[in-house]
Amino acid sequence: MDQKESRTNCTSATAFILLGFIDLAKFQSLIFLGFLVMYLVTVLGNTGIIGVIRKSPCLHTPMYFFISHLSFLDLCYSTVIAPKTLVNLVKEDKTITVLGCALQMFIFITLCTTECLLLGAMAYDRYVAICSPLLYPVIMSKRFCIQLVAAAYIVGSLQSLLQTGCTFRLSYCGSHSINHFYCDIPPLLKISSTDTFVNEMVLFICGSVTDMSSITIILVSYTYILSTILRIRSAEGRRKAFSTCASHLTAVTLFYGTIFFMYLRPPSSYSQTQDRAVSVVYTQVIPMLNPLIYSLRNKDVKSALRKVISVKSIP
Repeated sequence: MDQKESRTNCTSATAFILLGFIDLAKFQSLIFLGFLVMYLVTVLGNTGIIGVIRKSPCLHTPMYFFISHLSFLDLCYSTVIAPKTLVNLVKEDKTITVLGCALQMFIFITLCTTECLLLGAMAYDRYVAICSPLLYPVIMSKRFCIQLVAAAYIVGSLQSLLQTGCTFRLSYCGSHSINHFYCDIPPLLKISSTDTFVNEMVLFICGSVTDMSSITIILVSYTYILSTILRIRSAEGRRKAFSTCASHLTAVTLFYGTIFFMYLRPPSSYSQTQDRAVSVVYTQVIPMLNPLIYSLRNKDVKSALRKVISVKSIP
């Protein structure tokens, strides 16, 4: 009976406390400024990429269709995290309701998983473009591209629903303080008062299946791409072929490097302080850098951007 009452009291909790960077009180102003600058650059860069792609007919191709969705995902999952973090950095009240925490987690995992799968779709797109250029318009049809993106969003939503549901079925007795700046699964499992073995396995298996499926597509695609590039006799031809993949490879390396570190490892190696720093990288730094990666290294985007700017500057 006592145990039953205890579980009832635990589930009646209405809020968590996001401790964020409370241990770095001396640097709160600097951290606030850093987050603000990164978020503003992220919003400006990603909305800019989306706008340029929409307004430039020359960019209405499968590759830029995927890039526009990548920018949308980066913009959204940075927005899910940054505004609340900025508010918590200047307010003493750092609470977030249980519903708000669950919603933040669900949206973030959905977007993050969708981005994993989208990067795989982009690798396949580059494979078809380089290895089967004559069939490219047929294979990468508008309908097929929409289906790939829709499937990524659906799988991302379903996986997020499973992981979020499992996390919030746990009891949270004692401290409701989350040693993080947003609601993520590992820090919530840390403060749970019930056995989290099943949750840890669900997190590891779901992450492994999604990430490994996507990374397998990427590795296989680039194996064929590399083989095709090496058979090109012209050095200029090899350079042009590789340059079409360079931006995607850079984005993949940044994204998967941090994701693997965060989730695909034994729970015993979890470090809240270390993971908080890595979380800043993949929730704020990567969404800020992706527009730069895809624009600064891309002649088509830079050309389209100049045209858009020149048109707007004409009275």
